[in-house]
Amino acid sequence: MRDMSAFSHLPDVEPLQIWEGVVGRVVQGERVTMALIELAAGCVIPEHRHHNEQLGVCIAGSLRFRIGDETRDIGPGDGWRIRGDVPHQVETGVDGAVVLESFAPVRSDWDGLERLPATGADLFSPPGRRESD
Repeated sequence: MRDMSAFSHLPDVEPLQIWEGVVGRVVQGERVTMALIELAAGCVIPEHRHHNEQLGVCIAGSLRFRIGDETRDIGPGDGWRIRGDVPHQVETGVDGAVVLESFAPVRSDWDGLERLPATGADLFSPPGRRESD
């Protein structure tokens, strides 16, 4: 990840194309990655796993989240914890979702991801519900 100031204005951070329909704006520390992640409506993130521990909270929209053998419908204010190397999968609802997630250690595997132009858009509404769309 690029070196950044001690401060960030997330609408001005270049989003990373993480998956098809999934972009993240990253604030990178030395030992932790925090990302505001926008997921398009009807997006499916296939089962995967990584060595990073992952903590998250849904800010807007809805998700159907499977972590290990447990599945839950997630909405604003709901959170999750994924231990390292635990398989997980996500499907978004009809409006998409915005989530805040942190990963430890840092997501160095994201270093080579495509960077998209920053839009300065409202990031706290699901992509399907934005006034600017």
